[in-house]
Amino acid sequence: QSENILGYYVNVERIPNSCRDSPNRFFLKDRKVLLNLSMAYYRINISAYNKAGESPQATYIVSDSPATDLPGQIHVRHQGTNAVVTWTPEYNPKCFVVDWGTGKDDMRMKIITTTTGNFMLDNFQPYKLYKIMVHASDVCQCESFTRHEKTFGVTHFYSVEGVPRTGPANVTILNITKHSALVKWTKIAAKDCLGILQGYRISYTDSSRKKSLAVTLNSSTTSYHLTGLKEKTIYRVQISGFTKAGEGPPTLSQPFSTPKYGTVEALCICVTQHQS
Repeated sequence: QSENILGYYVNVERIPNSCRDSPNRFFLKDRKVLLNLSMAYYRINISAYNKAGESPQATYIVSDSPATDLPGQIHVRHQGTNAVVTWTPEYNPKCFVVDWGTGKDDMRMKIITTTTGNFMLDNFQPYKLYKIMVHASDVCQCESFTRHEKTFGVTHFYSVEGVPRTGPANVTILNITKHSALVKWTKIAAKDCLGILQGYRISYTDSSRKKSLAVTLNSSTTSYHLTGLKEKTIYRVQISGFTKAGEGPPTLSQPFSTPKYGTVEALCICVTQHQS
């Protein structure tokens, strides 16, 4: 019954909202609204209304945005289950608003009204990746944060790092020739890293175990070209990830065999006869 709609209600609520104030509510005639928000999480509820009343709400969660072109850098130093966060603000707003947690369903909020460039956060659990966001606001009132806060900086942090619980997935061997092969894999999922992934170690051994090599690669790499292989030889490849805490378990041994001969390209000569 869109022809009977008189307008829309749009509720914008910050996540988390420790102020416990009611969400900002807009009354609109059009089906669009431009919101200038910080990089905090937000819940947006939209409903339509007419003379009979208000419709059920549609909900949209504004979640992770790329942290680009932010004015400040945040530094974190852990102290047991606590963390000391420091930064150098480019100006002194009336207050800072800090969010920290493992995701939109597990965030905490802290309002800092002093001009200090550091503060302490608590209750960090080991082996979990936390997101810390610092926002600045010149209007230090709870109901104003949605409209006035601007994100100063974003960082990610482990209070205690562990080694990855698994190796990378989907290890495949491609483009095998007499002396080379291409190894590809899927990066280790963030939930399985248990720390900030520093890189990968790929090791390969021939069937006689006379030649065993290991190569260390950075964490953004998901393929590696093996060279200097022997023809007509079986090799086995394993890949593991490592964090600052150490190296995780390797993948299952992945075998492949190099051929005796190189790639041969066939030449086809077509002869046609014309009868007179």
